[in-house]
Amino acid sequence: MAMKRQWRTAVFLACLALIVAGGNARAQEVPVVTGEHWTKSSDEMKKAYLIGIANLLQVETAYFGSNPPTDAQSFVPRLVRGLRGQTLDSVREALDRWYAANPGRLQRPVLETIWFEVVVPGLQKN
Repeated sequence: MAMKRQWRTAVFLACLALIVAGGNARAQEVPVVTGEHWTKSSDEMKKAYLIGIANLLQVETAYFGSNPPTDAQSFVPRLVRGLRGQTLDSVREALDRWYAANPGRLQRPVLETIWFEVVVPGLQKN
């Protein structure tokens, strides 16, 4: 059952990446939104991407209700805790700053950057 939820999450993120990247992909390709896409996107597109992630977190949190999965079953509880106190704009600004400071790392996926540059420090605070 946990695998099914993880699969749904992965499919949702893949669809979101397709929308944000704005490109066509073959069935066997799963586009990953990278810093290259991020730095070329408007603030509105960046915000839409982050809203999609926030919606995913809200849907999964609502789905589990009072019986949330453990950290071993899903990354969502850690993601929620690590993002506590952040806003869409603060995450967008953190990503903008990180990619501007690391122009040689534009191939790094945005979700990876969110995790290591926003969520992990947030977990240490929270």
